[in-house]
Amino acid sequence: MPVEIGYWAIRGLAEPCRLLLHYTETEWTDSIIPLSQEGMDSWFKDKKYNLGLDFPNLPYLIDGDVKLTQSLAIMRYLGRKFGLSPTEADMAKCDNFEQVIQDLRVGISKVSYSSADTFEGLKAEFLEKLPKKLEEVATFIGAGPYAMGEKITYVDFLALEYLEVVARFSPEHVAGGQIAEYIQRMKNLPALKKFFESDDCTHNSYTINAPFCQWPGWPNKE
Repeated sequence: MPVEIGYWAIRGLAEPCRLLLHYTETEWTDSIIPLSQEGMDSWFKDKKYNLGLDFPNLPYLIDGDVKLTQSLAIMRYLGRKFGLSPTEADMAKCDNFEQVIQDLRVGISKVSYSSADTFEGLKAEFLEKLPKKLEEVATFIGAGPYAMGEKITYVDFLALEYLEVVARFSPEHVAGGQIAEYIQRMKNLPALKKFFESDDCTHNSYTINAPFCQWPGWPNKE
């Protein structure tokens, strides 16, 4: 049976998993749950507690007897499965970078899912701190070509997605710099390039966040 990833019909926390699976050209199932009343009812009433998940949530992964939730646990599992884990020497640095990248995404989520009356204030606070954070990320990646140097790892797919989200949220903080070069370098990997140019590219059909939030991140149709 192919690997199954279950998540809402948005990029959200599942997109790094999807990117990794596209990169490995693995046969897998994208079990999309529509953000409609029918879709939500199907998840909460029919599926959530009937899949054998220890901690029922989204995203989820089912790979034979392996059933996981929590996006980072899923990414680490896929990294081990496909030989995309860091070397023993780089493991601590990889763990550190993983959390830094995740924090950036969580920060944008907090702004995006805020109330209408707090959105602008939270956005300004986030953007004020962003340049220093991106400077640190750019310094860490350096010449790369990947986050851990010469070896591509699962954390690169987290970084690709979440840094691209930052670039969409605030283009002026990313355009023309090292991070923009890193994003493009990742997108130019043959299997990912094929995906990004395909009719099935979720970047061209899904919002980044839920459509009802303050910053959905509408699909890029360019």
